[in-house]
Amino acid sequence: MKCILLCAGYATRLFPITKNFPKALLEIEDGKPLLNYIMDQIDNISDIDEIYLITNDRYYNHFINWKDTLNKNKKLTVLNDYTTNNDDKLGAVGDLKYTKDKMNINDDVIIIAGDNLFDYNLQDFIDYYKKIKKPVVTSSIINDIEQLKGMGVALTDSSNRIVELKEKSANPISNKAVFATYIYPKEVFNQVDNYLNEGNNPDAPGYFLEYVVRNNPTYIYNFNGNCYDVGTHNSLKEVREIYKNKCKVKSLYK
Repeated sequence: MKCILLCAGYATRLFPITKNFPKALLEIEDGKPLLNYIMDQIDNISDIDEIYLITNDRYYNHFINWKDTLNKNKKLTVLNDYTTNNDDKLGAVGDLKYTKDKMNINDDVIIIAGDNLFDYNLQDFIDYYKKIKKPVVTSSIINDIEQLKGMGVALTDSSNRIVELKEKSANPISNKAVFATYIYPKEVFNQVDNYLNEGNNPDAPGYFLEYVVRNNPTYIYNFNGNCYDVGTHNSLKEVREIYKNKCKVKSLYK
């Protein structure tokens, strides 16, 4: 299984701190970048044999320098999509195709947004996929309607198969929010070519998920834990406070 880390967005809602610095490398607590929390989990998963991080030209050198600080076991390749601003970006789905073509990927893939900070067990998610061998996306119950309006929301049957999926709808169809961590079998991941050739939206990965749901049996994985979308100044401040308090609690039991 290959892992693709999506880190090519320009994070305009976090300007000016992300104007020339990637959101995924912003410090969360005790000098630790957001992306390192994701890498800690990936490094311990034997199913993943290679990691591809896709970014843009503005942030590329930051990720190259960050890569040199890692002490990890898995091969990590940092890719530059050569876009320079929010107006010429490829979009997340465009970056998936770029990565697939550039690295000749012909394998199952786990796709993770570089700005999602989560504490659930990623290995459990992969184990669930290995049982069903179908496209699957992480999910959690959220009862805040306003929050759901800005997310992908799934309607499922009793087996957790997605019956309907709506991305950022003014009228959420359920309280089952989906997050930007997906696993696609290789034959489904290859459908990204048809998706883009048909002129579909190349921006958010959730739009490709909608396409996958329409064409393939697709499931949700209900995780136990938390997932935070670090996309605004307020959410960054909140997550830093949460992890600062977690660190304090841990230190009490050392």
